[in-house]
Order: sequence, then C-alpha cells, then structure tokens
Amino acid sequence: MTDQTTRQSDAPSFAELFTPKLVTVLREGYGLAQLRTDAVAGLTVAIVALPLSMAIAIASGATPAQGLYTAIVGGFLVSLLGGSRFQIGGPAGAFIVLVAATVAQHGMEGLILATFLSGVMLTVVGFLRLGTFIKFIPFPVTVGFTAGIAVIIFASQVKELLGLTLEHEPGALLEKIPTLWAARGSLTPEALAVSLATVAIILGLRRWRPHWPGMLIGVGLAAAATGVLNLPVQTIGTKFGGIPSSLPSPHLPPLSTAAILAVLPAAVSFTLLGAIESLLSAVVADGMTGRRHRSNCELVAQGAANIGSSLFGGFCVTGTIARTATNIRAGGHGPVAGLLHAFFILLFMLVAAPLASYIPLAALAGVLAVVAWNMIEKPAIAILVRSGWGEATVLGATFFLTIFRDLTEAIVVGLALGSVLFIHRMSQTTEVAADSAFVGQDEADMANPRGEYHEERAANPDVVIYRITGALFFGATASIGSVLDRIHDTHKALIVDFSAVPFLDSTGANMIEGLAHKAQKQGVALWLTGATRDIQRVLVTHGLKRPLVQYAATVDASLTHVRGGTQSDQETN
Repeated sequence: MTDQTTRQSDAPSFAELFTPKLVTVLREGYGLAQLRTDAVAGLTVAIVALPLSMAIAIASGATPAQGLYTAIVGGFLVSLLGGSRFQIGGPAGAFIVLVAATVAQHGMEGLILATFLSGVMLTVVGFLRLGTFIKFIPFPVTVGFTAGIAVIIFASQVKELLGLTLEHEPGALLEKIPTLWAARGSLTPEALAVSLATVAIILGLRRWRPHWPGMLIGVGLAAAATGVLNLPVQTIGTKFGGIPSSLPSPHLPPLSTAAILAVLPAAVSFTLLGAIESLLSAVVADGMTGRRHRSNCELVAQGAANIGSSLFGGFCVTGTIARTATNIRAGGHGPVAGLLHAFFILLFMLVAAPLASYIPLAALAGVLAVVAWNMIEKPAIAILVRSGWGEATVLGATFFLTIFRDLTEAIVVGLALGSVLFIHRMSQTTEVAADSAFVGQDEADMANPRGEYHEERAANPDVVIYRITGALFFGATASIGSVLDRIHDTHKALIVDFSAVPFLDSTGANMIEGLAHKAQKQGVALWLTGATRDIQRVLVTHGLKRPLVQYAATVDASLTHVRGGTQSDQETN
C-alpha cells in the first residue's frame, strides 16, 4: 500500500500536465531582453512561413489565403496553449497528400469540417493522456512515410515546375506519371526557368548566406522578374485573384450526421498524422534545447488550433519541424516568438496583400521541390538499410504503401510490421535455463571460477529449478512453456525463479497457470520465487494462489521449505 501511495503521489497533477509553456515562461520572469530576442525569432520564422504556407495550400488544393489563415490562427493558438516552448504551428507539407485527397472527394466544406473534427479528436486524445503512446511510432515508419510524402509532393509540383497544361491531373502517382508525360509538349520554358532560378537561389543562399531568408528572397525575385518582364506564367493573381487583406469572420462548418460520417475517415487520418508530426517536432526541439515538452498539453493545443483554423476557413495545423528549428536557431526564448510569428504574417496580409498577386506558381513549386528534398532523411535511410532486414522491411513497406496506396494504411502496416519485429526480438532475449546445483569443475581459476555449492540443492536431486530471464510475454511463452512442461511425476518440486523477469503479461501468467495444474495432477509442488509485487499480483489474478502454488522470496527459501517437507514425509513413512 505504501509503494502504491508513493507512486500516486509522484504522478503529475492535472495542472502540471496541461499548463501551457507560455504560462511557465512568464512565471520564470519575462522582460524586454526576452521580448527582443523573441521578436527577432518570430520575424525570422514568419519570413520562412510566409511563402511556405501559400505553397502548401496551393499544392493541397486550397487557396493561398487559406494557407495564411492556417498559419495565423493555428500558429497563434499552438504557441498560446502548447506544451512546448519552441513549437511553431502551421500548415505542413506532410498533410498535402491527405488534404488534396479530401478536397477532391468532399470539397472545401468537407475539408474544413474534417479539420474541425480532427481538432476535437486531438483535444480528446490529449485530455485522455494518450500522447505518450503516440510517440511510440517506430523510427523506420516515420522515416518511410515522410520520404513517401516527399515523393508525392514533388510529383504534385511537376505540372507547375514545367508549366504544363493539363485538363485533369490524376491524384494517384501511377496515373499521374503517364498523364504528365503525355502533356510534355505543353512545357512553358519561362515557367521552367522561374522554377529553376528559384531553386538555385534558395540552395545558393543556404550554402553561402545560410542566415538569409532564401525562400522569401527566391520567391520575391521571381515575382519581380515576372512583373517586370511580363513573363507568360501563372501567378497567384491570375489563378486565385490575389489574397484578401484581412481575416474572414469566424463561422462553424455545416454540421450534419451525414457530412460528419462522410469525412470521419479523413478526420481520423488528420488526427493521427497531426499527433505524430507535432510530437515528433516537439521531441526534435527538446533535443536541440535540452528542454522537455508536455506531450498531452501539446495535443490539446493542436486540437484547439485545428478547431480555430477551421472556424476561419483554414485547414490542418500541426507542429512543423523546419519552422520550429528555425525559431530555435534564431534565438527564440519561448512561445512569445510563435505568437509574434503569427502576428507578422497577419501584418503582411494587412499591408502587402496586393504584392502577393505577382508571385508565380512556378516559384512556389520550386519552394516545395526544395522542401520535398529536405523531407527525405537520406542519412537515416542509409542507416536503417544497413541496420538489417527488419528495419529495411518496415522502411520499404511504409515508403511504397505511402506512394502507391494510402498514408493511413502505410502507417498502420508499418506499425504492425514494426511491432512484429519488436516482439520477435524481445522473444529472443527471453530465455529459461536450469539452475544447476553447483559447478562440476574441479580446477577453478580466475577465468572459470567455481560456482557456489548449495547443500540444499545437492541434497534434493528431485527438485527441478528453472530461472527465467527477460520479459515473459505472449511472444516468448511458446518457447518458455515447452521447456517448463518437461516435468515428471518423479520430481518432488519444481521451482521457477522470477527474479530476472521485469514484466509479465496475461499470456505468460496463463501459461504458468497451465503449468501449475499439470504439476498438481502429477503431485509435483510448484514454487514461484523472486516475483515482484506487480508480477505476483498478475499471477494471483490468474488463479495462481495457495495451495495450487507456493511463493517464496528466494530460491534458497523455497528449497528450505521443500527439504523440510521431504524430511517430514520420510519420518512419517
């Protein structure tokens, strides 16, 4: 009871779990110096997020204005309520595939409703404290689906990169490739030149002037060249009519049972991917800063951000690794930098919205091409391929299913394969061995020291002792059970030592219960030794109580009882 009370008192309170990091930072003391560093970091992140938000929105089948709404409202709420000091929220490239598919299937109203429902789900998941479990996605799965998404993003931008004319562009990659090839004759040299120049500027500045905002400079120069030279390429103005200079009035998406059921699968996909992306980004931020985020608080904030984004006509919000890392490198002190990043993007809409009309779509496609290339974690892929067939299989399955099937299916299958691989490896680490009475080496030396002589064990040759090492769970019970079943009615007692067992599940307990009944039928006493309180509780719950089994703290203690019982039997006879 004392241990249980101690564990309960050590558990964090509700306030400790869900207090936003903004409150924590303000409590620590926040002055003009911190505000100055956060303002610089917020402006830096806004400069990166501005072209990226519009590019992601266009690639997703939404308008550039919706990308800005998402960055402003969603980014503000993530920083206001989030459990990470440095997290920057907004539209993410990982969602392009899902968002585009939702728009194609359910229209813009369906996308907004799915975003709203996803926000509700994320909030519930956070309050149920499930954030810890979401972080258990295997590394090969995250690398695989991220690389798959990058390939799909690049494929979706080929049309704009080359300035192709298409009546209809298929969503599936296998259908898209022949369609793009058939339209190769409509290539626009000016669009290709703009996209290549944008990519060259971004990569060149990243190498020679890494602190300069390469994406914004590349898009800005492309827009200036398009306007001055009157290039025959599509721009935000020619396709979307520009962007508004203010936020729209908030309103709820149309709610009906039929509409909710129709977009529910998309909402679940948004929730799963949003939780993974945001917590992964928070973990990266922790690694860069040495801080610790509150995962469940972060999920609640992501839920609120998605709800808020949908109310203003935006779409999916999540934590973004690139913008979060930019915030840290720019010297961001806390969540105020994220709040200011949203304010600066809003300021751009209020002041410079007409200038966005000149931005060529080929330039934004160039931005996304760079983003797609950066999303592919080349060193991680090389490491996983060299790590063995298991990791390579999980990586490859997730990657190819993402490209050719569906992102949700890829994550589920990848997680299943990763779990099977983990179970297989854990089962190999669990073993059972007979505990010999003493080592039969006459000559002992430093390399082969003589084992301790146990008089009780040597005096009871009919006592069988087995020591289990490792977790006794469903993946290991078959091999362990086959060894333990080798008992005969000639044995007086069977001792199973649990002192090296850190975990026992119901399957393992059920196997021990079957062993106990078999031993009882054969007249063999079963002793369980060294079990921790938690393991003993599981065993008792499965019916392993006296007189079916006996418990002892150590093997020696059980041997003392067995020897005493054997002597009593002999005296009685």
